[in-house]
Amino acid sequence: SIAILLYLVQKFKTPDHWYPSDLQRRARVDEYLCWQHANIRAKGSKLFLAKVLVPLITGQPLPPEKLEFAIEELNVALKQFEEKFLQDKPFIAGSEVSLADLVALVELMQPVCAGYNLFEERPKLSEWRRRVEEAVGKQLFQEAHEEIMNIKNL
Repeated sequence: SIAILLYLVQKFKTPDHWYPSDLQRRARVDEYLCWQHANIRAKGSKLFLAKVLVPLITGQPLPPEKLEFAIEELNVALKQFEEKFLQDKPFIAGSEVSLADLVALVELMQPVCAGYNLFEERPKLSEWRRRVEEAVGKQLFQEAHEEIMNIKNL
């Protein structure tokens, strides 16, 4: 999906903030897009699988110790995300929203949809989420996540 996003921003000449032409800002976006596969995506997906899909398929909840381990792993990745990528900036690449922010928030919504509100006790992360949602448009963001937000009702 990252390759497709990069193709689309270049093919359709999207506004520069999505994938900056400035090499330093673009490198920041690329750095996050490479890092997130083994961190935010892997840990968030693992928690989503553990809390939603495994019980849905097997009819049995995951043992609490395995669920706790998945939460701990995600929390480590979230701490790294806040300290390394967000720092004290409004967005990952600086003052404007980028593909990195969009990909990050979409991945972080998986654990939220599974019932783990990772924004609850993280004010920096919560404020960043609010800024990204506003940049994308709250209604569009809600529409994009409508199906997955109801996954636990299956």
